[in-house]
Amino acid sequence: MKEDKDDWTREELQKEYVEKMIAVTVPVNIIIHGQQTILDLSTIENLLRDAEIISLEDCGCRAKWHKCDAPLDVCISLDDEARDSMKRGARRISLAQALVVLQRSHRAGLVHMAFTFKGKEKPEVVCSCCSCCCHSLSALVRFGMPDAVVASEYIAQQDHGSCNNCGTCVQRCRFKARQLDSEQKLVFNPAKCFGCGLCATTCPTKSITLLRRT
Repeated sequence: MKEDKDDWTREELQKEYVEKMIAVTVPVNIIIHGQQTILDLSTIENLLRDAEIISLEDCGCRAKWHKCDAPLDVCISLDDEARDSMKRGARRISLAQALVVLQRSHRAGLVHMAFTFKGKEKPEVVCSCCSCCCHSLSALVRFGMPDAVVASEYIAQQDHGSCNNCGTCVQRCRFKARQLDSEQKLVFNPAKCFGCGLCATTCPTKSITLLRRT
């Protein structure tokens, strides 16, 4: 894909981000088929509960590129990263406040990404990302760099029988896994699905569920 001078370059993404961190999508408030219901953001809440310090600051990617009007104050840091972020102006927040941030950004159609930096065992940054500004999603969607994002443990399952082809999920999908064909019928490509759950929470016919990857 042609590179934009007002966007990340392939070389910048590869050197500064893809090689230095691992990103994984985190589904929020989703019922997992065959598994226990995720309530109150439980997947990510457990991660936040283990943190000694939680901080919040603006998303650096959207602040840099301004390619959309999604919420800016969504970048959550934990422990050492939180301490570093507060030195540059981030504010300390509570667990309850962090969960409100995640709910708000989910409604805005952002993908929750947990970032683990090389040399670390646990994620220390949780941001809510868009594909037009985020370094990791941009690397994946624009340049097809598979190392940019490690998929979540889940993948969407589509019930075409109950789907009314409204296109809501097409608008919500940041990974371009969903399209309407020339006959306005939904086409779902599971190979492009990263299990973020944005489609499932807004499907009016409840035709989308998440399955654990096998």
